[in-house]
Amino acid sequence: MSANPQNLPEITDQLVELLGADHVLLSDADREFYAMDVYTAREVPMAVAQPGSLADLQGIARIASAAGVAMVPRGGGASYTDGYLPTTPRSILIDTSRLNRILEINAEDMYVTVEPGITWADLTAKLAEQGLRTAFWGPFSGLKATVGGSMSQNAVSLGSGNYGCSAETALSFEVVTAAGEVVRTGSAALNSASPFFRWYGPDLTGLFTGDAGALGIKAKITLRLVPAPTHHATASFGFNDYYSMAAGMSAAARTGVVADCFGLDPKLQQGQLGSTSTKDAVQAVWAVLKTSTNPIDGLVRVTKMAAAGKRFLSGFDYSSHYVVEGTTRAEVNAKLARVRAAVSEHATEIANTIPTVLRAMPFIPLYPILGPRGQRWVPMHGILPFSKLRDFHDRINKVYADYAQRMVEHKVEKAAMFTTISTTAMLYEPVFYWEDDRTAFHKRYLPQEYLDMLPEYPANPGGRALVKEMKAAIQDVFTTTGATHMQVGKAYPYLRDRHPESERVLRELKAALDPQGLMNPGALGL
Repeated sequence: MSANPQNLPEITDQLVELLGADHVLLSDADREFYAMDVYTAREVPMAVAQPGSLADLQGIARIASAAGVAMVPRGGGASYTDGYLPTTPRSILIDTSRLNRILEINAEDMYVTVEPGITWADLTAKLAEQGLRTAFWGPFSGLKATVGGSMSQNAVSLGSGNYGCSAETALSFEVVTAAGEVVRTGSAALNSASPFFRWYGPDLTGLFTGDAGALGIKAKITLRLVPAPTHHATASFGFNDYYSMAAGMSAAARTGVVADCFGLDPKLQQGQLGSTSTKDAVQAVWAVLKTSTNPIDGLVRVTKMAAAGKRFLSGFDYSSHYVVEGTTRAEVNAKLARVRAAVSEHATEIANTIPTVLRAMPFIPLYPILGPRGQRWVPMHGILPFSKLRDFHDRINKVYADYAQRMVEHKVEKAAMFTTISTTAMLYEPVFYWEDDRTAFHKRYLPQEYLDMLPEYPANPGGRALVKEMKAAIQDVFTTTGATHMQVGKAYPYLRDRHPESERVLRELKAALDPQGLMNPGALGL
């Protein structure tokens, strides 16, 4: 798997001179690991460069452009859509983990400027010291997921009910182009202005959100701040079927008061219940007590969790879970009452154990990149309007029925998770598990003590091929149902069924910013 481009020594010598030998990774093991995501791998790059400054990024871009070598940016690594996978061995993979500083917290003008490699967990903890938070504040994978990755791929989870996806929190970027130049967006594009506001004429910030690094590498990111809510409340509901859950989640989203929301299908509910250990329970109780507004409130919440035990989802095939936020107990109670009124005709309220724990521990270890029995795992997703949820579900179930016998034969299982986004859409996330051997990514990304707890399986190329085939079949359903996607990377068919003039504008923009096509080739289908 080793790459050996003709001018490799010259380019790597230049990178070492720029960054130092410690920050240019050349071993086969390093290059293969960094060029692998949760799901798959493509080509192995000639080197992994780890810049520590804006000047370093510019230097890498100039070295690569002069040599005609591709540049592929990488964030926290928890991707599954080929976003940072090189498509040619003539690539430099740019690991942004050293670019992890907070450059400015402006509590007066309510913005924060960071480097792309900072994780959501680190940023959230630092802002909390000043009673602040970003509007969207990260995916559940925020222990590893970076701000740069979420801006380049788009993400939803924490705060998405109120504030939408990650891109809607961005105010301004400084982006390094393939030529090593810097493009500023938002109000920061004015020499006399700070990055306090996003809109001034055409939205240049928006052009670089969700681009999977195809248009440039984000060096500085400015996000909107909000006061950190001082109160929150949670609720959970059980449903007899998917259709009731979809109706209830849609109704709750339309109220406009939901901060976080997600739903689980029967398979994920079983996984949630089956994977709870004594250590998990102790950590959850401690987290709930620490995040409660007072000791009495904490004891009440823990007592309810203990009373529910592992029976809190029994009797229901589907469930949904909600968090509301506010500045007073009265405000969150009023918001929770609106959620209950919206959902109650479709569901039965159940113990709120899951959202209570997840709000207390919002950033969870990335153990789910393997299944609960150690299987390989990959999700996919589509974002749909509420009016299309029934039709899509019926059509995807037809796909599952067509593949049912082969799924059993090749030890492939399926599940699904659901999330509403603001007041207008739901993310439907099919998930696959299959018995297969572990990759170098799993072995290096997850702690050995956790891996030792799980069974291992022999290679299962048949299961791997079946998952790939089923993903393509489901993608056809997403596309023909009019779904959109985040985390487009190179896996989702971004240009498929796109209006010709829209595609032309995108290609011309790419050509203007990256005339040699060196910036993450293949991203967005370009």
